[in-house]
Amino acid sequence: MRRARAELVETEEIYPGTFVTWYDAPALAQHAAPGQFVMVDPGAERGSSDPLLPRAFSYYRFRYASAASSDRQFALLYSVIGRVTERMASMRPGDGVDMLGPLGKGFDVRRTASNLLLVGGGVGIAPLVALADAQAEHGGRAPSIVLCFGARSADGVYPAELLPPQVEYQVATEDGSMGRQGFVTDLFAEYLSWADQSFACGPVPMFRAMSPIVRRDGLNRSVQILMETEMACGTGLCYGCAVFTKRGVKLCCKDGPRFELLDVYPGG
Repeated sequence: MRRARAELVETEEIYPGTFVTWYDAPALAQHAAPGQFVMVDPGAERGSSDPLLPRAFSYYRFRYASAASSDRQFALLYSVIGRVTERMASMRPGDGVDMLGPLGKGFDVRRTASNLLLVGGGVGIAPLVALADAQAEHGGRAPSIVLCFGARSADGVYPAELLPPQVEYQVATEDGSMGRQGFVTDLFAEYLSWADQSFACGPVPMFRAMSPIVRRDGLNRSVQILMETEMACGTGLCYGCAVFTKRGVKLCCKDGPRFELLDVYPGG
């Protein structure tokens, strides 16, 4: 874990209101893994206390600064919904932002897994893309990957062309404007029995809907989820991100953000 100044490299709006920003900060990227996160404090660089608290963002993608460089850059994926993300989207190349990371426990993929099921909603797709990228790097030894994504309409669907070509992409929209009409959990129910391991990141209602599907499966399969609980410090000092599990109270930032679905949402 390091605190460092991340220099903005470039920003792109990939679909309406949703941006990808690349940062150069080797200390924050060197040992980061899919499912981990950084705490972003856009006020610290300017000596401001506005916003008062930093915000947590999952690592979205990694790349090398150049063909000859061993330093990794990283990207964050976010929708503009408040002051922090507005500021992030308005920054220019060369601007700096104070960050702390890498933090948390990322995804745990078994080496023997052959079929990986990824389930996401909204910007919850960010760590799933990082996971897909990491698995695709295995080349001929890479597992089969199905990524199921849910959105309200086609305007909010993550672009398929941005995914590794090895990924099978399935989309569900609530209004039927793209892919399957319905919810991403409908797709999850179809692919669950196929998967050796399942991974998900998205809103709480999605997790709650997934739990009875796993129960109906009868095998109580492991589904690793990344919680999107708001965090104030990211290090476990403030105890502000408590998660109630079957194993007692845990902290999302320190004990997670990876948890087992049925530990947090046991369902019926």
